Amino acid sequence: MAEIPQQPAAVAETHSGVVFFTGDRAYKLKKPLDLGFVDFRTPESRRHACHREVELNRQFARDVYLGVAEVHGPDGRPCDWLVVMRRMPTDRRLSALLAAGEDGDGPLRALARMLAAHHATARRSAVIDAQGSPAALRTRWTDNLAGLEPFRGTIADPVVLDEIADRALRYVDGRGDLLADRVASGRVRDGHGDLLADDVFCLDDGPRALDCLEFDDALRAVDGVDDAACLAMDLERLGAPAAAARFLGWFAEFTGGPRVTSLEHHYVAYRAVMRAKVASLRWQQGDTGRAADVTRLLGIGLTHLRAAEARLILVGGLPGVGKSTVAGGLADALGAVLLRSDRMRKEAAGLAPEADGRAPWRTGLYEPGRTSSAYDALLHRAVDALRRGESVVLDASWAGAVQRDAARVVASRAGATLVELHCVAPAAVAAERIAHRSGDPSDATPEIAARLAAEFAPWPEASVVHTDRTPADAIAAALHRVGRTVDRRDQRPPVTAQRP
Repeated sequence: MAEIPQQPAAVAETHSGVVFFTGDRAYKLKKPLDLGFVDFRTPESRRHACHREVELNRQFARDVYLGVAEVHGPDGRPCDWLVVMRRMPTDRRLSALLAAGEDGDGPLRALARMLAAHHATARRSAVIDAQGSPAALRTRWTDNLAGLEPFRGTIADPVVLDEIADRALRYVDGRGDLLADRVASGRVRDGHGDLLADDVFCLDDGPRALDCLEFDDALRAVDGVDDAACLAMDLERLGAPAAAARFLGWFAEFTGGPRVTSLEHHYVAYRAVMRAKVASLRWQQGDTGRAADVTRLLGIGLTHLRAAEARLILVGGLPGVGKSTVAGGLADALGAVLLRSDRMRKEAAGLAPEADGRAPWRTGLYEPGRTSSAYDALLHRAVDALRRGESVVLDASWAGAVQRDAARVVASRAGATLVELHCVAPAAVAAERIAHRSGDPSDATPEIAARLAAEFAPWPEASVVHTDRTPADAIAAALHRVGRTVDRRDQRPPVTAQRP
């Protein structure tokens, strides 16, 4: 490592320690506090934590962590311990580079590669795997939210806290299959645990990532995406959301395998809420400027939880109204899975999607039993996708109340937000579209459309989407209704922070 230029003496404080900088060295002292999630009140606990910190951090910055020094009391016996480190140049902090407007893409890409390489070979065990389970992730969420409860109504908006809790826990409870797959594929490892921009130093010979989480092995046993999301959250907090997105993209590139964007959003939210808890503790310790940090971090968390929301979107209506155009446009815009009942029906019969399956009303492929089976298959596939963190658009007529009720049950059990859209157009417009349809799986005729209209059950729960204008207008209207359904943001002014 290149020689570090001489820097003046300085002191920095965190919620759990104090760092003294002098010459080319930095010395970290653990505070003798019990913060709930960490207890350093005894000298032995601080001694152990210092040695553990050096051991673990050498995985990420071997030439920075030099060892542990004893602090001797008046009697000449050790009374405390210090982590001894090489002092890093403050102007090469990742956070400082971003603040100065420098291009951080090179260091971020190198850091993503380094973190991915670490997770590829990091320790794995049954105990570590257990930390990737829904139960463990739920416990982490509830612990963080409990840590914020003392600040409810002072620096933490109760409405925001309640929505965060609802969205976070619904996501976890509905994503058992996804989390199990992540564990089975070896994605949960002994990682860094607390990767922040202030602790990353961008040197000429590569980045150094400091301050690995040492006080709780369980909190360091994380999915690689969770580890990367910690830095992505911090980059966003510093006003660099585009850099955060690029970093997650590079990490996904270097780790390989399927990328689950909803899981990325979820873990960014988790990290933001966790840092909000830490900022609350610093506010309680007298750093009143942290109140704004809490508000911002909780806002980041809520934004990402909304983005992570698994949605089940029903797009229904009579033949010829353009519901398939709307459904396809929604799926493209939202990155959602698109499932269509007409294709399911043909698939079950062993026919190509464009094969002619026309038959009189409620006969052939469209007799009631086959229709019921088609809807069952549609919802079965939707459940599989929802459990893996995907949003799903279901394109069908949804003419019957029974099928809609079944979809509502699926959404509830999968912890997904249900959006119901009823596409409508004048009968003449729909008839014209049916007459000129080609290469489409639908077998509906004007006569079938008329029979279905007579039996179409009232659908007051759905938002109406008028489709008699351009496809772009109809898709935009549908997206607006999806956003209005999902976004339950409270519009009241934020709570005014009070001094502790």
